[in-house]
This record gives sequence, structure tokens and C-alpha cells, in this order.
Amino acid sequence: MAEAKNVSFDSIMADLEARRFAPVYYLMGDESYYIDKISDYIAEHVLQPEERDFNQTILFGADVTASQVADYARRYPMMAEYQVVIVKEAQNIKNTEALERYFKQPLSSTILVLCHKNGKIDGRKKELVKTIRAAGVLFESNKLKDRELPVFIERYLKAKNVTIDAKSTLIIADSIGADLSRLASELDKVILSLPEENRRVTPQVVEDQIGVSKEFNSFELRDAIVNRNVFKANQIIKYFDDNPKAGSIYAFLPMLFNYFQNLMIAYYSPNRQSQEAVAEWLELRNAWAAKDYMIGMRNYTGTKVMQIIGKIREIDAKSKGLDNPNAPPGELMKELIFYILH
Repeated sequence: MAEAKNVSFDSIMADLEARRFAPVYYLMGDESYYIDKISDYIAEHVLQPEERDFNQTILFGADVTASQVADYARRYPMMAEYQVVIVKEAQNIKNTEALERYFKQPLSSTILVLCHKNGKIDGRKKELVKTIRAAGVLFESNKLKDRELPVFIERYLKAKNVTIDAKSTLIIADSIGADLSRLASELDKVILSLPEENRRVTPQVVEDQIGVSKEFNSFELRDAIVNRNVFKANQIIKYFDDNPKAGSIYAFLPMLFNYFQNLMIAYYSPNRQSQEAVAEWLELRNAWAAKDYMIGMRNYTGTKVMQIIGKIREIDAKSKGLDNPNAPPGELMKELIFYILH
């Protein structure tokens, strides 16, 4: 039996690939991507195809009771080493008492996988958490922060022997965001487009395959604002105003808020003259990632940054209809950019 603990996605996958299985996997959290990857791997690799008809069961939480799931889990495999029971949407099981009893004495020949998406076990149920950990694996799948997306993109591509430059990474991260299922799907599309002799993602590849302009995108807008390039920023805003499908205020506001919020934090760095120290203070993955904050501190005073954060909040409220009877999103974006740059 695998050691009972709350483990990482990578360690779970390493154990699965080595065929070190736990009798219970309780997968919960707001990020469905990792939950699906683990449960799909178990469904596809634990049993041989000819063993699945009698030994693999897929259930849905809304259609079964805890007692029924426990009964399935207590069955023995037929002409196979294991039986696999996967419960999708396990958060819809109303009463879990029968499952809790099963967790205390799980069968070693059953691999029970419960997929609890868009939430987690009630924090008050400490005994249940303890029981699951003792039975097998408890995994919480959390949403990635924006600053973690470049690492995800680079690792995903590296695993498929594809490289990518830093600019392309940020363009993809900013344009697609933290929906990892969609992000992985877009990356797969990019990978399929690459010729065998050149497995590298460039801004041109991103434009061709994902449809994000290599000149007019959120990364370039951020760069123009960081460097207070008024002409370029207004060019990009005009492009988005003329091409609303390419981007909108709803996508740019979180990106701008995140930058200026971090810039405000950078001002409190014990050594804000050092790029390495600022990167460490902001918990960035390397010193290079702090470059824009060093430039930002030269181009914006701390007072101005606080005012910009307030303005972003104001524009965000207006974009949702508060104190805004008729201004369209394009006009709101122009208002914000003008305020930031002047």
C-alpha cells in the first residue's frame, strides 16, 4: 500500500507509472485538469483492455449512493490483479457514511478513485480527511496562479520535446489564462503544426495556430505600459477596439491589475535596487522575470501605482455596469490606458 499522505501531482503520476497503486484516490479541488489526468491514467493503464469489461466500473456521483459505491469497491476482481472503480462528480454523493466505513478497511485488490471537482472536503471533517489519508492518497488540485503558467507551458512542451521562447510563453499565458484544459488543448494544436525538423514555438507559430497577433496582444500591451510607450499602447488598444474577438477589457484588466499589484509589492522589497532581490521578494522563478518590475519602478512612482490600482478597480466596476450607463468596453479601456500613461 502506498504511504498515506497528501501528495503532489508529479509524485502520484510517478507512483502510477511505476505501478505502485493505492487502494483509494480522493482527488478534489478547483482545477479539474490534474484530477482528469490522474483518473484517466488509472482508467487507461491499470488494467489490460481485455480485463476492463469485468473489472472496471465508471460511476457518477449523482446516480449512486455511498453504499452502492462501497458495494462496488468490495467486489473482488475477475481473472485480474485489480478492479478499478472510478466515481466522477463524487461531490454529488449526498451521504458519505458508508464510504467512510469502507475507507477504514479498503480492499487492496480494488483501486477506488473519487473525483470531487470544484471544491473540497468540508474543512470541519478532519476525521474523514485523516481516514482517507490512512486509506490511500488525498490530492488537492489547486488553480495555478498567473505567474505559474509560464512554467506549466514550458514543462508541458518540454515533455513532448518542444522548445519555446520566453515571449511566446508569455503571449500564450496572457491570452489563454489559467484554464489548464484549454491551455493544454491549444498547446497540443501548436505541437501538431510543428515540422519534425524544427520543434520550436515562436511568436509567428502562436499567431498562426492560436490566432494571437505577434504584434498586437496582451503581452505587447503590457510591455508598452511598462515602458510608458504611449504610441504603441494606443496602437494596440485601437487594434483591439477594431477587432473585439482578438481581446477585450475583461481579459486585460486582470493582467494589468496583477502587474501593478506586484509592482506595488516590489516597492517594499528590502533591496529594490537588485533585480535578484526583487525577484526573490516577488517569488518569481528567476531574476529575468523581475526585469519589468525594475523598469516599472523607474517609470512609475509608488503613489502613481496606488492610484492606478484604484483606477483599475473603478474601470472593472464600470465594465460590469456599476455607475456606467452607456460607455462601451473599448472606451473604458482607452480611459484606463490614458490614465495609466499620463
